[in-house]
Amino acid sequence: MRIQIDHATSYAYDRAARFIIQNLRLTPRSSEAQQVRHWSVETDVDARLRRSEDAFGNIVHTLYTEQPTQGLTVRVTGEVITSDTGGVVPPDQETLSPLVFLRDTALTKPERLISVFASEFSAHPPLDRMHRLMAGIHGSVAFEVGVTTPTHTAAEVLALGRGVCQDHAHVFIACARQTGVPARYVSGHLLRRDTEDQEAAHAWAEAWIEDLGWVGFDPANGVCPTDRYVRVATGLDYLGAAPVRGASYGGGGERLEVRLSVRDADVQQRQQQA
Repeated sequence: MRIQIDHATSYAYDRAARFIIQNLRLTPRSSEAQQVRHWSVETDVDARLRRSEDAFGNIVHTLYTEQPTQGLTVRVTGEVITSDTGGVVPPDQETLSPLVFLRDTALTKPERLISVFASEFSAHPPLDRMHRLMAGIHGSVAFEVGVTTPTHTAAEVLALGRGVCQDHAHVFIACARQTGVPARYVSGHLLRRDTEDQEAAHAWAEAWIEDLGWVGFDPANGVCPTDRYVRVATGLDYLGAAPVRGASYGGGGERLEVRLSVRDADVQQRQQQA
């Protein structure tokens, strides 16, 4: 599929921030599963953008403002051609051993509720186990916006029984690791069937399956990723793959707004030609 993405993150301050620094994990890599045709990262203020790569192989832009700033918008636009790999991630750009992703984090720690829930699936072979785990989380944690924050742990989300895609991914990762399967967090975009305009980027998980490699699982939707998904960044949890993380100094009353459009470029082209 040919997917077009337009993603803007805007900050407004009651008092001008003297200095802003942000790490932006907003740029996807090309692979056998997706080809980035064009991509740009822009800001509407005088700022420096320095491109680098983190330990997980993600493309990172570090943003520094140069003067007091009352507001800031970071906009990314681009087009990606995707293919359906049945959820299997091409292994051409892996930089770390899968064993790294057995490591627990504060957001995915194996509390008792996680251990009990994960044990329901532990008798099955790894691939079947992950599919059953995905279905179990999809049925146990309802999708609901506004009931959790980025600080909610996997166990807290499982106990609550509600959350967003970030929360579903954390529960999957915590349970997979508890059964001995390396798992990691993925941030990216999903071309939805019901709307182009979205409130936030998407998130899912990947698990390491011997003889297959990394395989994607989206427990929020109960499916493995298809050609409607664009992978952007990976990490041990949300904090390692968040699209935008940073800090401001000297400002006050920060307000955040996110605008995101994910479109089927071929459909859009046909509509324009009609």
